[in-house]
Amino acid sequence: MWHILYRVGWTFAFGFFCVHANRYAARKEASAILTYEPHHSSVRTLSPGELKSLIEQSLDADKAEDIVSIKLDEQTGLADYMIIASGTSSRHVSALTDKILKRLALNGIKSVHVEGKDRSDWVAIDAGDVIIHLFRPEVRSFYNIEKMWGAFQPFEVVGDPLHA
Repeated sequence: MWHILYRVGWTFAFGFFCVHANRYAARKEASAILTYEPHHSSVRTLSPGELKSLIEQSLDADKAEDIVSIKLDEQTGLADYMIIASGTSSRHVSALTDKILKRLALNGIKSVHVEGKDRSDWVAIDAGDVIIHLFRPEVRSFYNIEKMWGAFQPFEVVGDPLHA
């Protein structure tokens, strides 16, 4: 009887290890894609364009919907870019926020200000050169800030919603 329990326990432990090893490899691969690796040993800050790309890739990897990027250079001195995206629910918006904050911290950007995370209807993240707005779909359609900020110039839609 002990050998049966031992065998079942060993199989469970081995299976558990394999599953977690595969998850770890997948996480490591995903984080390598979304982490900027400097070529030099010295620490380099991300340019506004690199920061925008990192955030867009993060949102796309985490299944954000309707990602829009607006260049603000000529409109305001607040930031260089504004990125607007939707989550499917409050929980999804909160998870998107957490992932962005984690990836920004991994890339050396620590002074990030977040507003609205407690309710997760509309979360605003100020990452310095890039401002990110994350909405639930109903809230986004109500406020329609793409129209307000993108009225003077065309904005960039990230990803192809027809083939996603």
